[in-house]
Amino acid sequence: MNVETQEGKREQWSSKTEFLLTVCGNVVGLGNVWRFPYLCYKNGGGAFLVPYLLYVGLCGLPLFLLETSIGQYTQQGIVTCWRSLCPLAEGVGRAELLILIYDSIIYLVILAWTLFYLVFSFSSQLPWASCGNTWNTDQCVDFSSLNHTANCTSKITTTSAATEFWERRVLAISGGIEEVGSVRWELMLCLLACWAVCYFCIWKGIRYSGKVVYFTATFPYLMLLVLLVRGVTLPGAWEGIQFYLYPDPVRLADPQVWMEAGTQVFFSYCIGRGSQTVLGSFNKYNNNCYMDSFWLCLLNGCTSFVAGFAVFSVLGFMAQKQGVSVAMVAESGPGLAFIAFPQAAAMMPLPQLWTVCFFIMLLLLGIDTQFVIMEGVITSFTDLFPVTLRRPRYREGFVLLFCLSCFLIQLTMITEGGIFVFQLIDYYGCSGACVLFVAVFESLAVGWIFGADHMEDAIKDMTAQRPCVLFRLCWRYFTPLVSLSSFILHMVDYKPLKFNRWYMYPDWAYALGWAMALSSILLVPLWGIGKICVGTGSLRQNWLGNERVKLAQSKAVSQHKTKLYKRNVSAYNLFMRDHLKAKGVMAGTQGKWQALPPATKAHYSEEADKLRSGVEGEPEGIKNEADGQGRVPCMTVAAKQVVIEVEGMPARIELKKPSHYGMDQLSSILEAGRGIKFTITRGGAGPRAGDGSGAGP
Repeated sequence: MNVETQEGKREQWSSKTEFLLTVCGNVVGLGNVWRFPYLCYKNGGGAFLVPYLLYVGLCGLPLFLLETSIGQYTQQGIVTCWRSLCPLAEGVGRAELLILIYDSIIYLVILAWTLFYLVFSFSSQLPWASCGNTWNTDQCVDFSSLNHTANCTSKITTTSAATEFWERRVLAISGGIEEVGSVRWELMLCLLACWAVCYFCIWKGIRYSGKVVYFTATFPYLMLLVLLVRGVTLPGAWEGIQFYLYPDPVRLADPQVWMEAGTQVFFSYCIGRGSQTVLGSFNKYNNNCYMDSFWLCLLNGCTSFVAGFAVFSVLGFMAQKQGVSVAMVAESGPGLAFIAFPQAAAMMPLPQLWTVCFFIMLLLLGIDTQFVIMEGVITSFTDLFPVTLRRPRYREGFVLLFCLSCFLIQLTMITEGGIFVFQLIDYYGCSGACVLFVAVFESLAVGWIFGADHMEDAIKDMTAQRPCVLFRLCWRYFTPLVSLSSFILHMVDYKPLKFNRWYMYPDWAYALGWAMALSSILLVPLWGIGKICVGTGSLRQNWLGNERVKLAQSKAVSQHKTKLYKRNVSAYNLFMRDHLKAKGVMAGTQGKWQALPPATKAHYSEEADKLRSGVEGEPEGIKNEADGQGRVPCMTVAAKQVVIEVEGMPARIELKKPSHYGMDQLSSILEAGRGIKFTITRGGAGPRAGDGSGAGP
């Protein structure tokens, strides 16, 4: 890994595998398990895949590629990358950073709950499987006991043992957000343990967290496979899967279905938050982020789909045991993770085994995402203040300060009224409306200000592969239009937050929630307006940014080098043809020449000096490449090939006898008239038909 902290240089991934696993751990999170399956069932089953896949194609994949490419191209974090691309859109980066901070505050509370359940999963008697505990009420029902099932399902006022464990033992819910109550010390210890793990995994940067993901990103798939196999073998599993996938096309006429599909795509693919930008910024410049984006998005979607089978097979089993419809037991979010599944597992043989597997899976899925959230925040601040935070031990201190600050805020969420605070931040600060609004301006800034065509040039410069034209259309038209439509639907369909469908928050709480939402939404346009009003430099400088200028210069240089390369190759081709003709080796050659990546070594000879040809109209600062003196790189010979390097760009002559030849030895071979197949290729493995070839006698 290229880490030179004392010199203030940025880190890079030790290997591409670390990048892929970290992104996989980020996008494959809790939402794939506890949100997508429920939304699919609720919004038309298999028919829900139609709006979901449309959003993936028009918003998910284009924005995923865009954010990853921006990070890799600029090698900067969430905020500073926009300074380079489009200074007027720097508010987009700051809004994304603010959303990440809100995420980091609430996400670890979920992991603390998960760890709490995991600890109790090792009990000989699962506490949520019975009603004989101190926290249970007279209305408690043990659904794992078949004797009570028939009687209890008709009682409206009854509650399950799992529900009472969640509400009365874990949360100890108070009467409202006004009644904060005391801190739950067991949850505080779980929260502290989670923060300790996160801190020591990221305190040194990606050189540590990049190794941790080899376990945390792969082991959840093993747990998911175990739960899937167990789920589909349970009685009633097929009924649950039918509820999950049975298509109801009529639901597609409901705008709510399309809105929830879009929100799920934005949450699941972690777009509109800037985390992909940060992860991409640690890549090597020539990493193929284009193909990476395709495969990672495919993996994310497939994981969500498969997780639905594991979840609904278990819910089908639980519904059959209770003698009710699957619709009566289907839950989403924390309700699925901390009520429905524990209750279902309590009805299985070896319930401790299945709950341990489930909560280990949730814990690892969540901790991967938390790593990326924290790294996104830390890296963005480090890029804003590189002189200070890249000094030895300063990063570790800043990470510790950030963790302690979040921990102190989270103490309000592990009190008896903490669940009300948690839902307030989750509903407003991290809402889908905020992410959608940021995505609108993100795509507009790249599509129209920086330029979608220039973004394509940047991706081609990095990957040697130009993106499909559909991406340009998405960045300019489809993505901002679809995101804006979804944002408007969110605003029109807004309903004040309720807890458990009965508790209404006080007015000051709603005001606080809207303040959190508007803090990221208004930051985007206000920052641009402020940049115009009080910023230094011309409007063009604020509009375009440095990377646009660099990209234009790079393109001009590339075109000039290609022109120079073709001229020198043409001259060298004539030289080799005449030389081979004179020796009677071959009748002549023809070749189609293309610019190739520069070689790492240059070899010179007297023959190469003869090829010098002046090139008029060279851009300022550009020399006839080689050693800086105008000499043209000529020939090296390795294995079976004579490598012709002109302008550092290789073509090859393939020799019949494997060896290593110097220039003098090659001349001897040519003079002796030994059989030589002379083929001009693009470099890579072997000659290509149509690139020009000739054969000796």
